[in-house]
Amino acid sequence: MNLLVTGGAGFIGSNFVHHWVEHHPTDRVTVYDVLTYAGNRPNLDDVEDRITFVQGDVCDGDLVLGTIESEKIDTVVHFAAESHNSLAVLDPALFFRTNVLGTQTLLEAARQARVSRFHHISTCEVYGDLPLDSSEAFNEESPYRPRTPYNASKAGADHAVRAYWETFGLPATITNCSNNYGPYQFPEKVIPLFTANALDDKPLPLYASTQNRREWLHVVDHCRAIEAVLERGRIGETYHVGSGVEASISEIADAVLEILGKPSSLKKIVPDRPGHDRRYLLDCTKIAKELGWEPTVEFDEGLHETVNWYAANRAWWEPLLDRVPVTETAWGPGRGTEEAAAPADEA
Repeated sequence: MNLLVTGGAGFIGSNFVHHWVEHHPTDRVTVYDVLTYAGNRPNLDDVEDRITFVQGDVCDGDLVLGTIESEKIDTVVHFAAESHNSLAVLDPALFFRTNVLGTQTLLEAARQARVSRFHHISTCEVYGDLPLDSSEAFNEESPYRPRTPYNASKAGADHAVRAYWETFGLPATITNCSNNYGPYQFPEKVIPLFTANALDDKPLPLYASTQNRREWLHVVDHCRAIEAVLERGRIGETYHVGSGVEASISEIADAVLEILGKPSSLKKIVPDRPGHDRRYLLDCTKIAKELGWEPTVEFDEGLHETVNWYAANRAWWEPLLDRVPVTETAWGPGRGTEEAAAPADEA
């Protein structure tokens, strides 16, 4: 394959690039990334000699098409997206531009170049949320009910991908994933944020709804799932990728503090972000039955490895703290135009 990986300098994208060049050494990989605050070129240091890198915006149709044609791309794997829920409350237009219009621009370029596969990375958050006291899970037929600008922008992108398949026959697939964790995650997200703060004996900000839960998926398992869909997935289909392991933000904070030997007094309650979802859980029966995929990283083991990775790689994350685009203070009455609140807990 000749792959174009958009957002390949970000968290999940860079992990996918590492996975692909290791397991498919004869394939060609082109990384396309605009390098926003969350895009970090050093994430690719270990594979720079095995990839082509293009710095560009997914909304730049000419550059996207030119890159696909010049690199003879046959497979697009589309990670590029704005994903910080708190920032989306402050600047929703940015999210709709990148996540919806950027995806459509990329789809159109792929259509014109007649690529043989377009795979789109989405999120569980397009479905809205679930009650804390239920045993429900979202499946691939669940209705879309996004509750935040970020959620809505990803939902719009999903609809664009399906439209290009149904209308133009662009061979597309989608995966909706649960919350990812692992190395190279930007320190605005909850696990690296809690780890970085705990290492420096700073407060860990927890939203007031401390029992809101997320489903936690190690990024390596996510990369394996995408690989399975690219190799064996049915064109036009959506596949859910999750672990089945749920943990509240309070439980995550307690686990990080225990791993690092820090006191629980570091936990600090802050007001909820507007539109703070209660719970997500994905039914992954389809990908297990059709493609034989299942998660392999146990959560306790993966969390220990992840926290220890951040503890051992201060030189990687510490310079990134100055790039964080929102001030993690507190949501007050009528807030939403200046600063954001606590850790972003999305994938």
